Amino acid sequence: MTGPTRRTVRVGAGIAVAALFAAAIPAAALAPWPAAVREPVAVTALPEPTASLVSCAGPILAVGRDATDAALLTDAAGQDVAAATAPGQPDAAAARLASPDVSGGAGPDALSAEPREATRTDLAAAGSATVADEDLAGFAASACAPGLMESWLVGGSGATGAADLLLLSNPSGVASEVDITVYGAEGAVQPAAAAGIIVPARTQRVLPLAALALGQESPVVRVNAAGAPIQASLQTSLTRTLLPGGVDQVGTTAAPDTVQVIPSATVVVAPGEEGASEPGARLRLLAPSDDTDVVVDLTPLGSGAAASETLELSAGVPAELELGGLAAGTYRVEVTAEHPVVTALWTTSGFGEGTDFAWHTAPSVISVPSLVAVAVGPSPFLALSNEGEEESRVTLSGPAGESDIVVPAGGAVRTRVQDAAVYQLTPQGGAIRANVTYRGPGALAGYDVIPADAAAEPVVVFPQ
Repeated sequence: MTGPTRRTVRVGAGIAVAALFAAAIPAAALAPWPAAVREPVAVTALPEPTASLVSCAGPILAVGRDATDAALLTDAAGQDVAAATAPGQPDAAAARLASPDVSGGAGPDALSAEPREATRTDLAAAGSATVADEDLAGFAASACAPGLMESWLVGGSGATGAADLLLLSNPSGVASEVDITVYGAEGAVQPAAAAGIIVPARTQRVLPLAALALGQESPVVRVNAAGAPIQASLQTSLTRTLLPGGVDQVGTTAAPDTVQVIPSATVVVAPGEEGASEPGARLRLLAPSDDTDVVVDLTPLGSGAAASETLELSAGVPAELELGGLAAGTYRVEVTAEHPVVTALWTTSGFGEGTDFAWHTAPSVISVPSLVAVAVGPSPFLALSNEGEEESRVTLSGPAGESDIVVPAGGAVRTRVQDAAVYQLTPQGGAIRANVTYRGPGALAGYDVIPADAAAEPVVVFPQ
């Protein structure tokens, strides 16, 4: 009797519990449930710094000097490179990139510097070259730059007779695949020859711009890389009635933004100057994605009247603003727009024999101490621009010691620097951009100061 009784008791208790549970459901639905918040396990890791790596544009190249091969590329003038790392950091190691598209080409320099004590090494370099031949003459200077996964090139021409070249350098040990988009009069296009271009490791490829932007007088080129970043640049040259009118090596301009600033550009040709067949300065602009209104403010560095221009840009179509009315002098150029734009300014020293021209691009903002390499060239100046709302101080350290430079809000200043030297620029607030410019007989050039790579940010990892 005991066994059945025990079984009966258990069953009865189960029924009672079930009944209580069923009755509690509505109450539980109304009552607040206890919340248990569990923070995920996170591990913070600081990535190991990699070697600093930059590559240069390389020698000035000549096209068609061989009567049997009009497309043959050869070296016309070697490039002198000034390079250094910060005091107390490892020295840079130099190597030459292969240049298979240039017959007997020496190839451009590539420089690398290893990190020390888990700190990335700051490295700066710049190169210059002078050529004085019957088919090519002028002075070119350019910064040696790290590779980018996306680059914007504003300058050059793909019109008939132009001999401009697109330079794609890959200083890394991994091959890169490049796609090129050309913005022209019909908008953005990607020619068949511009897709899937392989740039092998430690190699520079050279492509005629006319093959990518045929017939485009004012192209803008976007270079997208996969696999390894690419250092992209243009070589552009000019011939007037069989006389060479200059040469330049044009680096990348700042990525699309609603504010672009060119700290310093020299206008040499005065309005109405004798022999001026075209404006002595032109500003090329592109709004890649959206129609936008643009305001261009040109402020002289020193005495002189400021000027302002406005224009409308159609999305994807480059436009040029002629600035033939500017008095001779040095100007800061600020471009503001409702939607992001890219820009560069072209200036020339004249229109006759023995003249030169330069493309001045828009540099990125410098927020950390950065090195400035000054290539060999005539009368180099460093220009500092501050688009902040308050004046800023910049400490400049170089061969002559250390100096503090006050940069006014919304203005720019220039200071003479020594060529074949490297300086350290330390901003103290403000939004500082900088470039280096040159001017001499038959020589005009300029390039951006590239901000140092910021320290790697910590990475937060959430284990599974």
